[in-house]
Amino acid sequence: MKGLAKLALFATLVLTSACSAILRNPVPEQYHLDATVLDRSDLRFWGDRRNQAPHAIFQRAEEGTLEEYFGGILRREHNYLAISGGGANGAYGAGVLRGWSESGTRPEFTLVTGISTGALTAPFAFLGSDYDGPLKKVYTTLDTSRIILRRSIFSIARGDSLVDSTPLAEILGKHITDDMITKIAAEYRRGRGLYVVTTNLDAGRPVVWNITRIAASGHPEAPALIRNVLLASASIPGVFPPVYVRVQTPDGSTYDEMHVDGGTSAQLFLYPSSADWRGLLDILEVPGRPKAYLIRNSRFVPDYDPVRARVGAIAGRSIDSLIRTQGIGDTYRITALAKRDGVDVKLTWIPPTAVRDPGNEIFDPEYMSELFEYGYQRALAGEAWREVSINKAGTLSAD
Repeated sequence: MKGLAKLALFATLVLTSACSAILRNPVPEQYHLDATVLDRSDLRFWGDRRNQAPHAIFQRAEEGTLEEYFGGILRREHNYLAISGGGANGAYGAGVLRGWSESGTRPEFTLVTGISTGALTAPFAFLGSDYDGPLKKVYTTLDTSRIILRRSIFSIARGDSLVDSTPLAEILGKHITDDMITKIAAEYRRGRGLYVVTTNLDAGRPVVWNITRIAASGHPEAPALIRNVLLASASIPGVFPPVYVRVQTPDGSTYDEMHVDGGTSAQLFLYPSSADWRGLLDILEVPGRPKAYLIRNSRFVPDYDPVRARVGAIAGRSIDSLIRTQGIGDTYRITALAKRDGVDVKLTWIPPTAVRDPGNEIFDPEYMSELFEYGYQRALAGEAWREVSINKAGTLSAD
């Protein structure tokens, strides 16, 4: 994350003083709460909204159609997976998933969520161990030059980012295939859910996208929207260009929304705090206590690393610290939420003994391969997961 943090600082300094040549048609403020995508209002929701609409499960229960729409998660154990941001450190989570599969103990997930690099991992994790191979390839074989293109100083001064993310968009087009999206849609019809978080930068708020519902919508633009949402969730503002999502407003007009890295809003997301999760579990007759698995693609304990007395080094280290503490706060929030709802939480994170990022490249395949292997071996040996709770002192405790 060191290189990305420094780039983010540089982007802030350069782009805030530059004149943009990019023309936008942003949503007028009076319509921004009611804008829809693909002519539907049920494909996403505000992640910070306190009075979320009741889950569709409650509606189907009233209609007597639970078996038809949620048969795949009815009267079955529930396992949830939340995957955090972390840039190149996403290789750790990818390795954990591969080792977990090979240990023979990885469950099918009822719900999968992803933010930033976690958003790129989430579709592979959602579809199961058959996709461990492609996931490993994404996180161990690509270097910076195959993910981004560097812009000229002139382009930076007149643009919306330091780099061009066209190569990353092409990677998503290659790996998030139409066949993969069809399989995601099939899981929606079983009741399973795949969600990705972006940040609507115009509104300054998190948006949670129901990728499974988008996939099952049958809309001809659904595959392109899914890939754009994944790209947006991984697009660090200022460094990567934002993704402009075309939306419609109640008056029939078309505008664009600016979406960037979901990590701008949160590092981890499981489900809205306003959700009646206990009620949902009761309706679905879920046996036992559900388990939530959190993959934190970062270190909780920072490395000691003397900082050079330079603006870039100081600000970069500060941004790293901000992201790390944000992740700790998100973990605490999810753990408290899970305790309220009768859900057990297990966490894996990058420990101090893991290989360190040399910081030579934004995406260093040698470092990422070593980190992938580290996560793989931990999971294969059954050492990756720790039970997480909030102790009497009110702090996180991992056993």
